[in-house]
Amino acid sequence: MIAEEEVYFPPALTTTQRLKRSATFLSTAIPILLSYFSLDAKIKLQQRQGKCFTDEECELLYDSLHEEGALKLADAITSLKGFYVKAAQIISSRKDMFPSQYTEALDEFFDDVDPMPTELVRAVVSKELLNADESFSDVFSQFDEVPLGSASVAQVHRAVLTDKYGGGEVAVKVQRPSIESKLLGDAANLIAITKPLRDTLPLDYYTVFCELEKQLKDEFDFVSEASAMERIRNSLGADANIVIPRVVKGLVCKRVLVMEYLKGVPLSRIEEKMKERGMDPNGPEAKLFARKLLKSLTNAFGRSILETGFFHADPHPGNIFVLDDGSVGLIDFGQVKQISGRNRETLAKVMVALDSRTDNPQDLDKIGKLALELGVTIKKGAKKEAAAAVACWLFDGSVQELPGGYDMGELSPNSPAKELDSFPQDLVLVGRSTILIKGLSNRLEVPWSLAKEWAPIAKRVLSPEQNQERTRFRDVGRTLRKWSKGRFTISLPSPIITLLARLLLRVQKLKVWFKK
Repeated sequence: MIAEEEVYFPPALTTTQRLKRSATFLSTAIPILLSYFSLDAKIKLQQRQGKCFTDEECELLYDSLHEEGALKLADAITSLKGFYVKAAQIISSRKDMFPSQYTEALDEFFDDVDPMPTELVRAVVSKELLNADESFSDVFSQFDEVPLGSASVAQVHRAVLTDKYGGGEVAVKVQRPSIESKLLGDAANLIAITKPLRDTLPLDYYTVFCELEKQLKDEFDFVSEASAMERIRNSLGADANIVIPRVVKGLVCKRVLVMEYLKGVPLSRIEEKMKERGMDPNGPEAKLFARKLLKSLTNAFGRSILETGFFHADPHPGNIFVLDDGSVGLIDFGQVKQISGRNRETLAKVMVALDSRTDNPQDLDKIGKLALELGVTIKKGAKKEAAAAVACWLFDGSVQELPGGYDMGELSPNSPAKELDSFPQDLVLVGRSTILIKGLSNRLEVPWSLAKEWAPIAKRVLSPEQNQERTRFRDVGRTLRKWSKGRFTISLPSPIITLLARLLLRVQKLKVWFKK
């Protein structure tokens, strides 16, 4: 057993320790980057000499480089852990942007990152949470040895409370000792690395990491996290189509958080679970689930961002749960963001403008002006449609062509992302939320427009008096939708479930077609 005295929360890393971690990461990252510059130069040299590689040969060369680079990067992150794990999660969730070799190699960092020994977890709980006259068994009648999940900041265990604290299953989130100084040091390193590469990388990751560092400082205070969780849960209400766990009152402190236990699996492991249950991940049931998932997340984030401006700012497949009853759960509110009322209103106007746009050039001008009003700045010499193209690229994944002839792919030389001179730091995490949903829709092969889904919310935000007049009618609609979602499928044979899923998909596709 690890004694409580041995649980130590050290101060910030020394300069030497930070430099050593930075050097370790750079010694891996820089050679990987240089290998791509080298291959690119080799291909161009062959072209100048009239000995061009075929497309198939180039693809094989890049695939080999991707495989080698992905394994090296994954090994480096495994050894360093800390904030580099969060960087791995960002890369892994962008399957539409990064090569599959990288996203697959870094998928493992969503769950079970270097689990802490249970003895250490118990010691942290005893030291941080329990009253002076309490023992561990006074609070918990059961405490699972195997964690539900282990992430970069904390580890979560299932437990059962004693009658003294109301009984029932709970999830206990416990912060890693000494992690605060390590992660903040890593964030500083990544900021230093990406600052000189702002014009080289496809996106301005310097601004992204600056904002993440700022938000990270709040992630180590679980009292603030509990408050944020309750605030978002209350603002969304019971009809949000998404489940947020309740906080157990009296069992929250800076480094330990006890909350309602959600029975389910993280989205990062859903494909594996589907196969275990004999469900085809590419079948109609899976497609129908994908639409429901996207609808739930889109609604929750849309309402949070547009209605209150206060939202969950660390969305990734490890924080999104598919519950046993088929509903969607959202956990880990360590990173949240509050955007200004003015930006919230302008975002709402962007959604309405995107949803109602036609081929009229004036519509594009309006969208472009609103994007600039948000604080987006475009490089000199860019096409006049650049600002509007950035807005479409961020918020409308269903479009086939972007204004100005830009490409949807961020790595394309013709991407509107290349025209960005700067992106407002206040909206970086809004972008992260939209990118998560966009990445999921691409991963699940479901065309999805945030603008179309958020436009009704945006209109309510911009016309509060209209919202009040329609409240009663909307409540009736919500009640009918709840009734239609009864769990009748549980008792039906599998072939009938498949047939119903196909029919529902056809109905949804017809609705989309008629809206065009």
